[in-house]
Amino acid sequence: MTEKKQFKILVSDKLGEGGLNILKKEPEFQVDNKPGLKPEELKAIIGEYDAIVIRSGTQMTKDILEAAKRLTLVGRAGVGVDNVDMPTATKQGIVVMNTPDGNTISTAEHSFSMLMALARNIAQANESIHKGEWKRAQFMGTELNEKTLGVIGLGRIGREVAKRAIAFGMRVIGYDPYISAENVGQLGIEVVDLDTVFRQADFITLHVPKNDDTKNIINAGSIAKMKKGVSIINCARGGLVDEQALCDAIQSGQVKGAALDVFAKEPPENNPLLVLDHVIATPHLGASTEEAQENVAIAVAQQVADALLERGIRNAVNMPSVDQETLRVLKPWIRLAECLGLMQAQLFGGRFQEVSIRYGGEITNYNMAPLTIAVLKGLLEKVCDGIVNFVNAPAIAKERGIAVSESKTTQVEDFSSFITVEVKMDGQTNSVMGTLFGKREPRIVRINEFFLEMIPRGVVLSIHNEDLPGVVGTIGSVLGKNKINIAEMTLGRVEKKGKAYAMTVINTDQDIPAAVLDELKAVPPIIDAKVIHF
Repeated sequence: MTEKKQFKILVSDKLGEGGLNILKKEPEFQVDNKPGLKPEELKAIIGEYDAIVIRSGTQMTKDILEAAKRLTLVGRAGVGVDNVDMPTATKQGIVVMNTPDGNTISTAEHSFSMLMALARNIAQANESIHKGEWKRAQFMGTELNEKTLGVIGLGRIGREVAKRAIAFGMRVIGYDPYISAENVGQLGIEVVDLDTVFRQADFITLHVPKNDDTKNIINAGSIAKMKKGVSIINCARGGLVDEQALCDAIQSGQVKGAALDVFAKEPPENNPLLVLDHVIATPHLGASTEEAQENVAIAVAQQVADALLERGIRNAVNMPSVDQETLRVLKPWIRLAECLGLMQAQLFGGRFQEVSIRYGGEITNYNMAPLTIAVLKGLLEKVCDGIVNFVNAPAIAKERGIAVSESKTTQVEDFSSFITVEVKMDGQTNSVMGTLFGKREPRIVRINEFFLEMIPRGVVLSIHNEDLPGVVGTIGSVLGKNKINIAEMTLGRVEKKGKAYAMTVINTDQDIPAAVLDELKAVPPIIDAKVIHF
């Protein structure tokens, strides 16, 4: 009789009893519950363990992961994995899991609680009465009934907030460029553009990830478009609000008040918003309920147990669920597929409606599911509230009403093996093709009608321009003047109706600020310029 393999599991942050019990009941597991370890203490013992369960407190840094010679699994009780060095974990072959759904209700309830407290001046009235005051007239409130709530971001949390607002008799309008109106219309949400949210909403609540498109989405310009006396709630991410612009708007009376659970810098230091009477704030408590903490504890423990006992991998952040030998072959293709999705989303944007993925050549001998999932992960991860991983990407696509299809061909085309991703959105269709060089190195070789040879790595500048003398030189001069070094460059060229057009793609060693991008867009032959991050 073969002896069952034994696993050592370290729990390095406080975990709910429900989660600990799930792990302890498995006879194959030795569970060491040691919350509060210092980094040097963790590094000294991590080499003994097959898996570790963490919350936000434990920092899985490069040196700790490299010392984890036996570690195969990191289970994060919660959503964010900023405290895990993902490139090192992936390089070490360590699967990183999270629990993306455990705090949805908790965060939605906190957001709506902040909205209600803002509408009725609860925090200010509480402080006043604790001082022995009785100033009823000073704290005149606002009814929510028949007011308009603008929800920016209609993912899981945004939709839960909308449900609660509708129950209070509010009209709910929402903006999300990556979700169809039909998909949320049945909930009673009117899908509108962002300017309409700014112009019509009495209250605005944010539920989007922080990225290049959403950073400081609430700024002086957007605030100027809003109703005088609007109230703003942010329980999503720090950095979505230009805090100085919000401070100025509250002081001028353009914004009535704000409720904030997150800040650009946490904990906030010398933040001008925190001295204003019309701002209520909490220290990032969105997920801080007993139920949410127990939910994520149970979820992560069950996921860790299932993975170690080969019952399946769920909510893996850094790799799909495939056997080891297949993964060895597919790994560079998975990376290519994800890059094709990232390229589509950042280059063309828009509201994804249909995604068609075509596979050609020897790659068609394998299961295409991990590759299709990788494409969807790339398409969605820059635009969704919360982490998109290899497990939940298909569900999120379905949730957003995106039709996904895949096909195979054995016919020899321009490349012996390839992946083509075609996306229909807003009445347009865009196509991106990729292949491997030397069976290991991903390359993007076609963008719509332009053939080129692009390395999908780091920061990439994509420029669509009329092909006239001096354009490439001007691009180089603008980048050089701003101390941005060109690492690689490729160019595709086509002719249309007697004119030549080019797609110029440049890998740079530095990121490209918005001001530099605007400078490039101002060059007359340049039609458009985008920065892509891989």
